[in-house]
This record gives sequence, structure tokens and C-alpha cells, in this order.
Amino acid sequence: MRLLLVEDDDHVAGALSAVLARHGFEVRHVRTGAEALQELLPGEAGGTGYAVVLLDLGLPDRDGFEICGRIRRTSSTPVIMVTARADVRSRIHGLNLGADDYVVKPYDMGELLARIHAVSRRTGPEDESEGTGSAPQSGSGTLRLGGVTIEPATREVSVDGVRIQLTRKEFDLLALLAQRPGVVFRREQIISEVWRTSWEGTGRTLEVHIASLRSKLRRPALIETVRGVGYRMATTAA
Repeated sequence: MRLLLVEDDDHVAGALSAVLARHGFEVRHVRTGAEALQELLPGEAGGTGYAVVLLDLGLPDRDGFEICGRIRRTSSTPVIMVTARADVRSRIHGLNLGADDYVVKPYDMGELLARIHAVSRRTGPEDESEGTGSAPQSGSGTLRLGGVTIEPATREVSVDGVRIQLTRKEFDLLALLAQRPGVVFRREQIISEVWRTSWEGTGRTLEVHIASLRSKLRRPALIETVRGVGYRMATTAA
């Protein structure tokens, strides 16, 4: 898995790159926002091929928030902000700009690895259906199931050509299920992937979001309940 590390501190980058390499990642390290954009944006020197971006916010040439916004306007590559800014407002701002996750330094390496794998599974090109499911039709990251169209890059969803408004968690939940139609996601797995917390005490929240999605999509049968296990996306829209 190729990973782009955007970090201006060579000592931090060197240590992190070494650990990531031992876990099977191919790491490309850049020090500035300009270099990151050159690697990621269409029409630039790079532009494709990274499964995840680890983005520091304190860059020497541009603020990391600006870089995240630029990336997200043109690319669906998952972005994890890795920064010492621990305040809630910074977290919210980063997520609103389209970051897929936000990790505060100092962090546990095991947790960072888990978060990298989580976002790459959720949005990466390696997402293919398993078991009885078949992969949704896609183009440039677009997911289609019947009359429902999901655009991961812009986080937009439309039903029969009409755009609908989803909350951030509703979109994350829908995108997770839609990338593997027919595959059953355990309740615990969904809570961990979408809410980044443990199952205990969060079950009712998941049920409410499923009900809301079914109502907004106007296709109650599209998201199936697997009793005692979890949920799956139907392979054909009802």
C-alpha cells in the first residue's frame, strides 16, 4: 500500500517511515504543502496511486487545513490529519474540510496503523465485494446502486437524479455499506469504523441512523437487517 507522508520534521518523518515500512507500507515523504499537492492533484507530476495521506498541519509554506481542502476538492484519496493541535475546534474544522480522520500527537503507533487500515478499507480502490455480493458500478470513485448515486469525493448522494442531504455520519455509514453490497457488516464493526468507538452504549445510535437513511433514500429494502448480526447493502435496489 502506497502512503504519502506530509511532514516537515525530518526526524519525525524518518522514524514514522521506518515503522510504516516494517508494516508493509511504501512511504513517500514530502516536507511542504506544495510538494503534497504536486503528488496528489490531477495534472501535476504525480496525481494518483496513494491509498492514504498522512497530513501534518504545521507545514512551512501553507497551513495543512488549506492543503486538505485543496486535496478534497479534486481527489477522494483518504486524508488523516496527524497534528499536535488537540483542541476540539481544530478537529471539527479538519473533519468539515473533508479529512477522513484526525490523530493527535503523541499517538500510539498501533492506533495510527488501525486508523490507516480503516480509512483505506472504507474508501480505497482495494474495496471489492466478497461472498455473494457484487461490486457497485463505479467511475472515478462514484458508487451506484439502482437509482442511488454516491460521490465519495464530494460526499454527495442523489436518488433518481435528485440530490439529498445527509449528515456526515449518515454518509459515512452509507458509503461503508455501499462499497461491498451483499456483505454483512457486524454492528460492532460499523460502530468502530464510523463512530470510532466501542459497541457498548452506541447500538441505539446506529439503529437511528439506519432508519434515517432508509427514509431519506426512499428505499427501505436497500439496507437489509441481518438479525442478530448487523446490516448489509442489498445487491439490487428495491
